[in-house]
Amino acid sequence: MTAYVLLKLVHILSSTLLFGTGLGTAFFMWFTWRTGNVQAIAAASRLTVRADWCFTTPAVIVQPVTGIALVHLMGFPWNSPWLVAAMGLYLLIGLCWIPVVVLQMRVRDAAAVAASTGQPLPARCTVLMRWWFALGWPAFVAVMGIFWLMVAKPAL
Repeated sequence: MTAYVLLKLVHILSSTLLFGTGLGTAFFMWFTWRTGNVQAIAAASRLTVRADWCFTTPAVIVQPVTGIALVHLMGFPWNSPWLVAAMGLYLLIGLCWIPVVVLQMRVRDAAAVAASTGQPLPARCTVLMRWWFALGWPAFVAVMGIFWLMVAKPAL
């Protein structure tokens, strides 16, 4: 297996992991939130945060490392429009994802307290989840855009 094939495989697998984990945990978290079940929300938010640390974070790191190596190996110009667009979208995703992780941790902590004390979720959790939901959409669209750019490599 050549270095190129290995790097491309790792890049594709990590992008798939990044997208799949993001979509899966978002689906799980959002639909659990809508039930209003404090115990379920506590469990879902705890597992969503754990999945982000175990799967999403490593993929977030692997993506630029393998991407930079692939650009170097393939000799793509750094100012290629598709590459500049992909890097810009990746930064947008990061600008959305970092606050989302913080929001998830706040919901996790508040839900854990509410579940352990038998209390309802604090009202601020609704605000946190609205921000979480709002930040998820641009990140999701940006990931889809990057997938298209990686495959099509258009001149734009």
